[in-house]
Amino acid sequence: MKIGIKSFGVYVPNYYLSRETIGLAWEAKGSKGKKSIANVDEDTLTMAVEAAMDCFRFVSREEISSLYFASTTAPYAEKAHSALISVACDLENNSVFTSDFANSTRAGTSALLAACDAVKADEAKNSLVVASDMRKSYPKSPEEMTLGDAAAAMVVGTGDVFATIDGTFSFNDEIVDIWRNAGDQYISVGESRFVVDEGYLRVMKAAVAGILEKYSLEPKHIAKVVFSGANARNVAKLAKKCGFSADQIQDTLLNSVGDSGTAQAFLGIVSALEAAEPGEKILLADYGSGANTFILTATENVRKVHRADTLKRFLENRKEFGSYARYLSFREIAPAKPGSPFKLPASSSMTWREQKLNLRLHGSRCTECGAAIFPINRVCHKCGAVDKFEEFRASDLVTKIFTFSVDQYAGRSDDPVLVQTVTEGENGERYYTIMTDFNVEDVRIGMEMEFTFRKMHALGNFPNYYWKVRPLRREKRTKL
Repeated sequence: MKIGIKSFGVYVPNYYLSRETIGLAWEAKGSKGKKSIANVDEDTLTMAVEAAMDCFRFVSREEISSLYFASTTAPYAEKAHSALISVACDLENNSVFTSDFANSTRAGTSALLAACDAVKADEAKNSLVVASDMRKSYPKSPEEMTLGDAAAAMVVGTGDVFATIDGTFSFNDEIVDIWRNAGDQYISVGESRFVVDEGYLRVMKAAVAGILEKYSLEPKHIAKVVFSGANARNVAKLAKKCGFSADQIQDTLLNSVGDSGTAQAFLGIVSALEAAEPGEKILLADYGSGANTFILTATENVRKVHRADTLKRFLENRKEFGSYARYLSFREIAPAKPGSPFKLPASSSMTWREQKLNLRLHGSRCTECGAAIFPINRVCHKCGAVDKFEEFRASDLVTKIFTFSVDQYAGRSDDPVLVQTVTEGENGERYYTIMTDFNVEDVRIGMEMEFTFRKMHALGNFPNYYWKVRPLRREKRTKL
């Protein structure tokens, strides 16, 4: 039984901040490249939903039996994020096991190890692993230049896989090099030479040597190496110490996205698979209080993803965020003046009752005449049939703007423009919601929109999520 990667998905936010912009804010020279930054209505959970749903291009929801979520920056300190992600992805409650992984940047690959074990226990099952992070650093710190926001996901199973997972090796290490105390906003980093030499380089070299020895491999047998790391210089130094050439180093998007924490290793694997040839071996090494390493081999099926351009379509379809001050406000580092408080209190019981609307985004389609309506309605608005309907999932659909309004002052003080939309599906059903990730001058009637899971507010002392629409950034999925 060969366990491997059956599908993958990524999410890179719509905005990026040039490192030159950060440097100019501090009257200093910024380093080269850019960092990905989440919008004001995004967090690690919403990004995780995006990446997880991207996996459904290659596998169906019905094939998923477990979901593992990994992050060091998830919104809740005590509550299962994986359960919420599963519902937002419209997975069945009675057939999917969920679990969260946290507290280390290698939590993503730790979840991947758990997923492999789950599949070994029952080869009929498929595990969805999602990693997402948006870590904060002190303003004007070196890490402010490098930390970026992103999410990535993989489905692990048997059968037609893109790459087999041939072996694993883990190395545990206790070292206080990069950490964040409970209640802290920002990560703390030890003395740089100690962090790099006695932490990253020592541990990763030992872990790489361990897996090569365990499976009787040499660097020449490896086509690409995926090393997580804080910057490209450290990754290059590690590769040289381990006997790999510069040509073998796989880009993990450090210069275009940044150090994305738990998601970085997965982004590197996706990038490697989209260019891999059948039979090529990939070595993955992920750092954080030790290291997890994997040996993968691309199969003939990998040719199916050569033109997927999973990362390319996000990297080429995003916008520069030119204001460092607004960035600080968006990340609640230096918040702008809040707007008027929303008057309606949130109800946890109502949130639970209305999951099909708010989280799963279900509508109803009449089984008598075929008319569709959103949200679910017991009475067909077209033929009057009562309780003659089947539910459909709207979150996969592409809709078109039927009408919209632009309010220049209705949003937050640091993001004041609000676009309210009514979009129409191909069966005539209409959706009233808010637009995000837009250029207001581009908004027009008939513009194609896709749904995106976003934060709405935090009333009731918990994050409230719903679906917004945005201009197309991902591939079209299924139709109604």
